[in-house]
Amino acid sequence: MKNLMKYFLPFAIPILVLVIPTEAFPIDNLTITEQRVIALFLLAALCWVLEPIPIYATSVLVIVLLLMMVSNKGLIFFRTGDPETLGTLVSYQDIMATFASPIIMLFLGGFFLAMAATKYRLDVNLARVLLKPFGKNPSHVMLGLMVITAIFSMFMSNTATTAMMLSILTPVLALFDKKDLGRVAFALAIPVAANIGGIGTPIGTPPNAIALKYLTGENAINFGEWMSFAVPYVVVMLALAWFLLKILFPAEKTEINLEIKSKFLKTPKAIIVYITFTVTVLLWLMGGRHGMNSYVVALIPVAVFSITSIITKEDLKTISWDVLWLVSGGIALGLALNKTGLAQNAVSAIPFGEFSPYVVIAGAATLCLLMANFMSHTATANLLMPIVAALGTSMESLLPLGGSIVLILAVTFAASLGMSLPISTPPNALANATGHVNSQQMAKVGVILGVVGVLLSFVMLFVLRQIGFI
Repeated sequence: MKNLMKYFLPFAIPILVLVIPTEAFPIDNLTITEQRVIALFLLAALCWVLEPIPIYATSVLVIVLLLMMVSNKGLIFFRTGDPETLGTLVSYQDIMATFASPIIMLFLGGFFLAMAATKYRLDVNLARVLLKPFGKNPSHVMLGLMVITAIFSMFMSNTATTAMMLSILTPVLALFDKKDLGRVAFALAIPVAANIGGIGTPIGTPPNAIALKYLTGENAINFGEWMSFAVPYVVVMLALAWFLLKILFPAEKTEINLEIKSKFLKTPKAIIVYITFTVTVLLWLMGGRHGMNSYVVALIPVAVFSITSIITKEDLKTISWDVLWLVSGGIALGLALNKTGLAQNAVSAIPFGEFSPYVVIAGAATLCLLMANFMSHTATANLLMPIVAALGTSMESLLPLGGSIVLILAVTFAASLGMSLPISTPPNALANATGHVNSQQMAKVGVILGVVGVLLSFVMLFVLRQIGFI
């Protein structure tokens, strides 16, 4: 029965939505095109939650169906009828362009940097150097591991970072007695730091890049500006997480020897990797002072590593193309919601003016946090961000201190804080697979950090907006 629901509901409900008369929807003057977008939105949501097909496949399916059903070059019988009843069709070129959106290019550049860093052992060597000052005290070593993991997660995949750091940590975890709770603290420290660290940069995690898509005009934020407020937030959250893990899972072991045997490579290609990595990050941090935006800068390592064969055609096969396709599907869905006018109409149909703006922001962030605990963070951001952006635009006069940007960022941060369950995020699943931490222990830490993190983001973002920092 469970499998039947898993495969039946995601496709049956959207079909049902398509056959219901438009007058039955609680949105005034709903067009046929908007009705189709609602059906495709539900299809994406149900498929991303229940996963009858891989989540990246859902994105590809949504893009193809958008091209067929709501584009100006779709099937002929989807484009005929009274223009007023049919509604606004979306340009097929705009939908196809989501596969090569600047956001996708930003992530591609990040993937190239991460692959090169791993291939030439830059990541392991940095971990070795940066962990030295933290000594042998268990709590200090754990703090060091969390700091290094968070830094790597700002520029590398959270999953890849967690896998690398757990492999470094495996011999240490084996030294703990089975009853020593410190083992749990160390096993949890890595995924927690990876999830939090991803908030620090626009390429740290897909929800951040998705948010940038909607932070335009006077709300536009460049790479350096994002880090200027996100990194301090990450630092505070890491400190809270470290303190929480120390309190909940105190270690009995008094000394830890963490030995990482590796040396910086001095080959010409390794040096090119070091220089390109440094230059790319510096250009990102400089914002637009050099005339290039972060999307253009992201393609520099792609070009350099390709022409020098640092990244080969075999390496290209290992890129997380599924993540890029997943993000593309969300961008396409958001495009359809906006271009057809559905997002704005749906938001207008709800009397948000009767609610306090603070309640609206808290409600949106809480909903995002709950969803992110049960489904992919990227899928959650893909679903919520277009609606949140439309909501922010419609409530601009009501939201205090230009709170539209606060609304988008609060929801973005909440997406990364969904880490209460092994299924919440790949880093959690990897930590759970070690056998050193169970679901109950993970939930205890995840729930506390999620709630505190959302509250902290409200306070920080409102203060920064009030002083004109964002």
